[in-house]
Amino acid sequence: MRILGIDFGDKSIGLAVSDPLQITAQALARYRVKNKKEDGEYFKKLVKRYDIEEIVIGLPLMMDGSRGHRVQKTQEFGDWLSQCLGLPITFWDERLTTKQALQVLRQLKATPQERKNAKDRISAVIILSDYLESRRIVSHDR
Repeated sequence: MRILGIDFGDKSIGLAVSDPLQITAQALARYRVKNKKEDGEYFKKLVKRYDIEEIVIGLPLMMDGSRGHRVQKTQEFGDWLSQCLGLPITFWDERLTTKQALQVLRQLKATPQERKNAKDRISAVIILSDYLESRRIVSHDR
């Protein structure tokens, strides 16, 4: 069983998936948002293909921890996705993930176009990796 990581955006969605042991996160393709019907079909196929059991969605909190308008849109997407797929959704603080993703891409000397195309996927990897790490820390402390 795997976990799907999502960096939600109005036009595109960055995706990452854990390995079956839920230790590492790997980037998947960036998904271009279409409409509810096509989006639902896409995510259903993705869940089946990767044997997804849980979804983690980055929650775009403000730097002070407050909730802006993007948080509501992200939660509405998560609620829709949970109903569509029948899977649990975890929202995860994603502050600074885009900045981290862009920093990684600059270090790799990615062109501006490559950075634009990859930042959502790398952000999804960071969100999922942070979530997986937090689960290991919690289970280790028990």
